[in-house]
Amino acid sequence: MAEETQVPQDEAAPTGEGAVPNAAAERVLNQEEIDSLLGFDVNADAGQDKSGVRAIINSALVSYERLPMLEIVFDRLVRLMTTSLRNFTSDNVEVSLDSITSIRFGDYLNSIPLPAILAVFHAEELDNYGLFTVDSNLIYSIVDVLLGGRRGSSAMRIEGRPYTTIERTLVQRMVEVILADMRAAFEPLAPVNFRLDRLETNPRFAAIARPANAAILVKLRIDMEDRGGRTELLLPYATLEPIRKLLLQQFMGEKFGRDSIWESHLATELWSTRLDIQAILDEQTMPIHQVMNLEVGQTLMLGATPDSRIQLRCGGVPLLTGRMGRVGSAVAVKVDDAIERTDASKIF
Repeated sequence: MAEETQVPQDEAAPTGEGAVPNAAAERVLNQEEIDSLLGFDVNADAGQDKSGVRAIINSALVSYERLPMLEIVFDRLVRLMTTSLRNFTSDNVEVSLDSITSIRFGDYLNSIPLPAILAVFHAEELDNYGLFTVDSNLIYSIVDVLLGGRRGSSAMRIEGRPYTTIERTLVQRMVEVILADMRAAFEPLAPVNFRLDRLETNPRFAAIARPANAAILVKLRIDMEDRGGRTELLLPYATLEPIRKLLLQQFMGEKFGRDSIWESHLATELWSTRLDIQAILDEQTMPIHQVMNLEVGQTLMLGATPDSRIQLRCGGVPLLTGRMGRVGSAVAVKVDDAIERTDASKIF
C-alpha cells in the first residue's frame, strides 16, 4: 500500500513560466511615499500642517483655536500696525495677517531664514519673553524707505555682511512701534507692556524657551507698494498662561457666567431679605457630664442683670449690642452700639 505524502501549499505552488509572483511581497515604496507616510517634507514650510506619523508626534501641541480671543487681538494688531507704520514711514503701507499656527520653539529656530534680525521683547506684566523676526527683505525695504530711496527700484541687498549700526537702529525703531501697537491691541483684554530687550542676528542667542516648548507663530506681511517683507511674531504658551482664561473668551468682554442684570437684581432683593436675630442674655461653659445630668425642672442661673449688655447675633455673627428693657407687654432691646465687621471673625 503506497504512502500518501502531503505537500505544503507553498511548496506545491508552480514555479514555471505560468506562475504569477506575489506582487504585494515585491512592492517597494519609493522615497516620496515614505515621506508622505511619515509626514516629513523637506520642502514644506515649517508652519504647514503635518500628516502621517509626524502629525501624531505633534498632536501634543495646543492649537491656537482653543484660545479664540487671540485671533481678535491679532486682527486688531494688524489694523493698528497699518496706521502706525504709515505714520512711521510716510508711505503707503499695507499689513496683512498670513497665518496663526502652533509650533515647537526648537523647530521654529531651525526654520528661520538667515540673514535676519531677531528682536527679543519682555512682556512685563506676564513676566516672560517673546520673539520678533524681521527678514532681510523687510530690513532693506525699511532702510530704503526711511533714508529716501527711489520708488520703483528694489532695495539693494548685499549678502554675506553683517547689518550695520544704522540698519539695526532703524529696525529697532520699527520694532518699538510694533510693540507699542501690541500693547494697544492687548489693552482691552489685559494691560500688558511690551519692552524691547535686545536685538540678535544669531538664533542661538535668541533662545527664550526650551526647544520642545509649544509656541504661537503669527506671520505678518508688510507691503510698501513695490517693496516689503515679512515679520514673524512668536509667543510661547508659557508667556500667555497668566491671561489664558481671558483668551478663552469667545468675544471681548465675556463674563464667564456673570450677568450684570442678575447681580443688580440680587443686590436689590438682598435688602428685603428677612433674617432671624438672636438676643444673647448670657453664655456659660459647663462640663459635658454636667450637661448630660440635667433634669426637667432644674434651674440654670444666668449672670445677666437689668443693666447687662445684650449681644444681638445673626447666624452666629455678632452684629449689635444693647440693653434689655420692656415696651408694654413685650420684652425689648435698646441698641447702643454696632459691632465692627472685623470683630465678627472672632466668634469662629
